[in-house]
Amino acid sequence: MYGKIIINCKMQLLTGMHIGGTNIFSAIGAVDSPVVRDGYTGEPMIPGSSLKGKTRTLLAKALKNHYITQPWGEDPEEIKRLFGTAGDRNEKAKAARLQFADAFLTNAKELKERGGMTEVKFENNINRLTSVAMPRQIERVSRGAEFAINIVYDIEADEIKEDFTNIAKGLKLLSMDYLGGHGSRGYGRVAFTDFKVEIKSDECPQSEGELLDILKEVEEYELFNI
Repeated sequence: MYGKIIINCKMQLLTGMHIGGTNIFSAIGAVDSPVVRDGYTGEPMIPGSSLKGKTRTLLAKALKNHYITQPWGEDPEEIKRLFGTAGDRNEKAKAARLQFADAFLTNAKELKERGGMTEVKFENNINRLTSVAMPRQIERVSRGAEFAINIVYDIEADEIKEDFTNIAKGLKLLSMDYLGGHGSRGYGRVAFTDFKVEIKSDECPQSEGELLDILKEVEEYELFNI
C-alpha cells in the first residue's frame, strides 16, 4: 500500500503571533525581535518546522506521561511514525509520514488596507530586585492574518484512520495552546477552518469524506473568536 493524502486548511490568527526571524544589523531604535519573513515576497510566513514541532510536542505530551514532556526517543510509536525519529543504537531511524510545508499569507492585501501585516508591541521587563526597566520592541504578525496550511501524509500501512485521529488531536491541542513565542502573554492563539482532503492512491481503504469528518472536528476547538 502506498500513496499520498493531501491535507489543506486555513489557519487564522486570533491574537498577534511572533515567530522570530533574524536581524543581522539593528540600528538604534529598531525592532529588537522581528518576525520571520518569506525571502521572495517579504511577507510574514510560518516555517513548516514551527508547525510540525509544536504539534508534535503537544501530541506527545498528551499521549504519554500526563502532559509531562519526555525525551524524543521515548515518544509513543504513533508519534514516531507520524513525525519521524532519528533513532539510536537500540532503534532504527524512521522517516516521517507527515510533511509540513511552509505556510504563506493569503490575505496580505486585506491586512495592508487595515493597517499592516505586522505590528510592533512594546514590552518592558522590570527587575524585581533593582526595579531597573529593560524595554524592548517585538514585532508580531497582526491579528486576523490567514495562512494556507498544507500537509502531506504518506500512506504506508493500514493505520490511516488512527493516524488521522492523532493529526486531528494535535491540531485541536494547538488550537487550545499557542504557536510561536510569548504564548503566556497572549501571543499566538490560532484557529483552523476550511479543511480539504485529497487522496492520491487507488488503495486507500478510507474515503476522502471519512477522513475529512475526522479533521473537521478541529474547527470546534478554538478558544475564542476575534
